[in-house]
Amino acid sequence: LGIPFSEGMVKNRYVGRTFIEPDQEMRRLGIRLKFHPVAEVAGRRVVIVDDSIVRGNTTRQLVQMLFDAGATEVHVRISSPPVVSQCYYGIDLADPDELIANGRTVDQVRAHIGATSLAYLSHDGLVESTRRPASVLCRACLMREYPTAVPVESAKLRFEPSRA
Repeated sequence: LGIPFSEGMVKNRYVGRTFIEPDQEMRRLGIRLKFHPVAEVAGRRVVIVDDSIVRGNTTRQLVQMLFDAGATEVHVRISSPPVVSQCYYGIDLADPDELIANGRTVDQVRAHIGATSLAYLSHDGLVESTRRPASVLCRACLMREYPTAVPVESAKLRFEPSRA
């Protein structure tokens, strides 16, 4: 595209995966420790490229951090379609009410994360990028089309010990 590329944020490799923290406050603090905008973003239009947006908390904080560092625009590009539903096949996703794209338009998600613009990879683009037929890919959390029956009790913590 002829767009100059440089690192706009430095990632602290010693901070673990923030999305698996047990509560929002711990995730928020972890994000602040994990990412640091570089001074060169000041006065620039910036593009963030990420693999997905699940809850939107990390993305919202990163966008705000870049604006706080002086970016004039922050455009977000996501290399998957929106995550709109739970995964029952091994990925520990949030409850549907916590998924930012569940029941929201792309523009509503954009406004929620505070970005100048937001675009996702399309479902067709995802399939094409794998060079495999759609029939061999699981896209249940992206399309709400499950290959098996969905559990009746679908709460995320249904197998955890009671915290009463």
